[in-house]
Amino acid sequence: MSAESGSVDAAPSRREITRQTKPILCYSVESIPPKKGGDELYKSLRSAVSDGRATLVQSLEIPACDAKSWKVPAGHMWRILCTHGPQVADMNCWSMNNPSERFYSSKTRQIHATHLSRGDRLWSNMPFLRPLATIVEDTIDYGFDDDGAGVHDVIGSRCDPYTNHLMTGKDFNYCCHSNLTRAALDAGLSEMDVHDVLNVFMCTGFTRDTNQYFTKPSPVEVGDYIEFLAETDLLVSASCCPQGDVSMACGGGGEPVCYPLGVEVYKLEDGLLQEKGWSPSGVSGYKGKHGLPSYSLACTTASG
Repeated sequence: MSAESGSVDAAPSRREITRQTKPILCYSVESIPPKKGGDELYKSLRSAVSDGRATLVQSLEIPACDAKSWKVPAGHMWRILCTHGPQVADMNCWSMNNPSERFYSSKTRQIHATHLSRGDRLWSNMPFLRPLATIVEDTIDYGFDDDGAGVHDVIGSRCDPYTNHLMTGKDFNYCCHSNLTRAALDAGLSEMDVHDVLNVFMCTGFTRDTNQYFTKPSPVEVGDYIEFLAETDLLVSASCCPQGDVSMACGGGGEPVCYPLGVEVYKLEDGLLQEKGWSPSGVSGYKGKHGLPSYSLACTTASG
């Protein structure tokens, strides 16, 4: 009530309430089950290779402007390395035993952040919703710069021939979507199995004035790598983006410089994980059947 007029003040509008309210994190991430084995185990994995506690079991090269797939058993690690020059990659991953379970970038973004780094987990799609992998090392360790840009984003999708044709009217067969499609077909999958990606080494953000997705030249240098622990048996695929270090706009013309990237898969010492209480991740325990009297959840019959 106004002291001067004796009238009742109008309640604030919903728009006023919204503008005056500080941001509320959508998920209480502290309630998410902790990593099996504990954070100290995962921190120790950063030096597992250099300490001789992990053995190289596979090494391959992803050709420039192309993609490759590889398998990673549960409890093994893999790293994507910058070997020749600044280059970004678009990465997909699936459950090796059930490719309908795949990396879910949207949920990963909601749980963690727009850009991922050490300690963050790659979550799978519903109805499985479990960690497929955990990032154990990120040598770039970029954080966020003054423009709000970070590295390893889960906000942008892969470049694709359909959007390229929409913008240019031309066919281009070596976008990341096409590269990943060829790799998926080689692995016995289909184009429909290709999904939104983790943009490895890519530096991106949203402009502060127009809130548009932007890129910057990747800060990756030869010798940098990002390393993951497989939380279940995985099929992984990555494309060396035809935009190179993404220092120019997609569909904007120009000739980006592209480089290959390296991949290494490591087997950890026997018992190193298990002695600390680690075990492969399990699918979601939800059995509510969405309130329906009879409904078969896909993950109840899928192999973990």
